[in-house]
Amino acid sequence: MSEQNSAATLAGPPPTGGQTPTDKTPSAIGRMLGGSAGRSLGLVIALLALFVVGTITAGDRFASFENVLTIIRFASIIGVISIGMTFVITAGGIDLSVGSVMGLATVVATLSWVQDFASSTSWIVMVIVALAVGAGAGLINGIVIAYGNVVAFIATLAMLVAARGLAEVLANRTTQIVKEQGFLSAMRGDLIGVPILIWIFVIVVIAGWFLLNRTTFGRRTVAIGGNLEAARLAGIKVKRHIMYVYVLAGLTAGIAAVMMLARTTAGTSTHGTLYELDAIAAVVVGGTLLVGGRGTIMGTVLGVLIFSTLTNVFTQNNLSTSVQAIAKGAIIVAAVMLQQRLANRSRSRKP
Repeated sequence: MSEQNSAATLAGPPPTGGQTPTDKTPSAIGRMLGGSAGRSLGLVIALLALFVVGTITAGDRFASFENVLTIIRFASIIGVISIGMTFVITAGGIDLSVGSVMGLATVVATLSWVQDFASSTSWIVMVIVALAVGAGAGLINGIVIAYGNVVAFIATLAMLVAARGLAEVLANRTTQIVKEQGFLSAMRGDLIGVPILIWIFVIVVIAGWFLLNRTTFGRRTVAIGGNLEAARLAGIKVKRHIMYVYVLAGLTAGIAAVMMLARTTAGTSTHGTLYELDAIAAVVVGGTLLVGGRGTIMGTVLGVLIFSTLTNVFTQNNLSTSVQAIAKGAIIVAAVMLQQRLANRSRSRKP
């Protein structure tokens, strides 16, 4: 008797009632709920619920196309920062400095000599300066964290304080007005009826999704966040990659600075205050694990849209910001609990 036949004899007859091992295979719906789609479903439901509440309470004012554009435009700046934060958190890090870096970039880009140079050459100079400031701050963060072995929380907290202080010194605690009309004309316009700021947000989202899900850079980011030592043993240059991730976060802060200049026509050290906390909240609520190893760009987008829609609903109904903060906390908890419920239900269906 062969070993296979002996094993079959010892195992006994197959289960009765028509149940076979294949019956325990998760259904297509179960697999979907257990994946990224299931984790995002709770956010979609929360977002739709907010739209229903806004339509009921504010009527046509809320449901109009113009107001929808307002919601997305309001979400665009913090949304761009959140895309960079998604990569940082997916890699197992944290960046508390992105808001201050954004404020610093708006100040440097609106310095008189920068605007004078832009006037004599091209308004693109202001954009390049803002992006360079953001990427440079991110590079410093990355070097200190990756090669200096400083905890990310401490390193980026130091950058938060330093960048805000430097912005105050450079601006002399004043608001600097954007005078370069070429910049304003280009960045405050629209394309097929949609503001340029929204198009920038869409481009960053698409680029972020592609980078995280379809490139080696994204796979390495997830691997490092999941198990840093295993990623190192697999041949990934962990320190260099971590540095690149923080440069990316700084770069998105620079892009957000350009968008803030277009929206407010001013550079000031107060721009971006507490944006890092909003970005972290949007990323984590969107389904990215705070401990790293799993990230979702679309989940981050949904998280940002939920916060933006919530703010718009309260604004339309003239409600206080204190009540808004309480409701925001409740929405976050409800969305996370719903995601966990769906994920647990999916796991319970597995053998």
